[in-house]
Amino acid sequence: MKKDDVLQLTIEDIGSDGEGIGHIDLSAGSYDEPQRRYTIFVKDAVIGDVVTVKIMKALQSFAYAKLVSIDKPSPDRVEPKCPIAAQCGGCQIQALDYNKQLEFKQKKVMNDLVRIGGFDESLISEITDPIIGMEDPYCYRNKEQVPVGTDKDGNPVTGFYASHTHSIVPMTSCAIGDPENDLILNTILDYMKAENVPSYDEKTGAGLLRHILIRSGVYSREVMICLVVNGDSLPSEEKLVELLRVLPFVTSISINTNKSRGNVILGRKLRVLWGEESIVDTLHIYKVEYEETAHFIPTGEAVNFRISPLSFYQVNPKQTEKLYSIVLEYCRLNGHETAWDLYCGIGTISLFLAKHAKEVYGVESVEDAVRDARNNARLNNIENVEFETGRAEDVLPAYVDRHKSEHRKHPVDVIVVDPPRKGLDDVTIGVMLAMAPPRIVYVSCDPATMSRDLKKLTAAQKDAAGNEFSYKLQRVQPVDQFGHTVHVETVVLMSRVEGK
Repeated sequence: MKKDDVLQLTIEDIGSDGEGIGHIDLSAGSYDEPQRRYTIFVKDAVIGDVVTVKIMKALQSFAYAKLVSIDKPSPDRVEPKCPIAAQCGGCQIQALDYNKQLEFKQKKVMNDLVRIGGFDESLISEITDPIIGMEDPYCYRNKEQVPVGTDKDGNPVTGFYASHTHSIVPMTSCAIGDPENDLILNTILDYMKAENVPSYDEKTGAGLLRHILIRSGVYSREVMICLVVNGDSLPSEEKLVELLRVLPFVTSISINTNKSRGNVILGRKLRVLWGEESIVDTLHIYKVEYEETAHFIPTGEAVNFRISPLSFYQVNPKQTEKLYSIVLEYCRLNGHETAWDLYCGIGTISLFLAKHAKEVYGVESVEDAVRDARNNARLNNIENVEFETGRAEDVLPAYVDRHKSEHRKHPVDVIVVDPPRKGLDDVTIGVMLAMAPPRIVYVSCDPATMSRDLKKLTAAQKDAAGNEFSYKLQRVQPVDQFGHTVHVETVVLMSRVEGK
């Protein structure tokens, strides 16, 4: 294949960035050379499409191609609800029927466990439960970070970045965001025009308003507006406050200062213009029962969280309730256990566990998040949880040393780990294996790095006394947290098994 070649192919799969994947058989170069399958990635194509494409970049074993025409639409192709879905980099697979999105994500988790993790395909088929989808895969995000720019006529615009670029596709209404955000964004744009507030220019570093962060409480309906500024203030701040405070549910208005030239959205300096510094929302705890699929039964238990502009908080709270209830189910707590929550953030999982464990310890390297976690424990009157700032590989061994005098075989009963997309480092994995708790629950936002880590965690080990043990996969539960995107969350239960 070479650049500018035009060909027709059928889309068979979806890539990690949401692009369609097709294949062609390349002819053998000589009579004794076998044919080989050549992979072609096509943006905006979905599984089942028959398309004509133009090669834009050809490499040895694969190529990137531009969609020229859809010659025969997939039976699973749908009209995106969002008019800019094809240009925006946010919803990569909105043109694919939602049930097929779930099917793709289920297969992605299972295939990664087999291909990357090296686990037996029949085992993975047996222990992986059907993915938990959304009742409505629209308007689910409780957080939008909207960049601000300037159009060709010099007018300020808000929107999202086009895929793999920093070019803003103008938008005020996002199909997966809170519908109320449209009014907020338009109000701020009107203020910018009236007060001649310049948008930030990434190329030159000039301009003032960079991003608009909006967070909303799904249950409380409290709304936070944070304006990220390339400076310490905005013109006519009192006028801006008057315009925004009268909008529905607005509880907090603040300015965040970020004068850096990098891609980090938020700076460290925060100043409240009006209202509270944070908003409060709730996550409910469910009892989980499995038949063919998971059923979530209300327990009446709930945990409240105070969320600031700088806090990490899951963007899809209703699915998060299901996700964390699965984690709680997998931990198998009866009120007598010691549980550890690594990468605990503001304490979301820790506080779920604390309602059912004897004691819970949360570990987080970000000091501000630990402060928020402690405040959230106080907010909920939960006293059997402690949060420590530091790295898991430092905090866990120190804890075990303090408890050696108790002569407990397993001073940690269960470890829950919810790492960032890059997964766990080898040092953390080594510490977890050295702790050797009866159960490990792994929460993942990337099945590829999760599968890599699980391969290491399930390798044969020896404890300090020389006894052989290993961890075995017991349950795998995919959860769709991010409808219309290629991302999928997964919860995995591993249990310690003695001997080979």
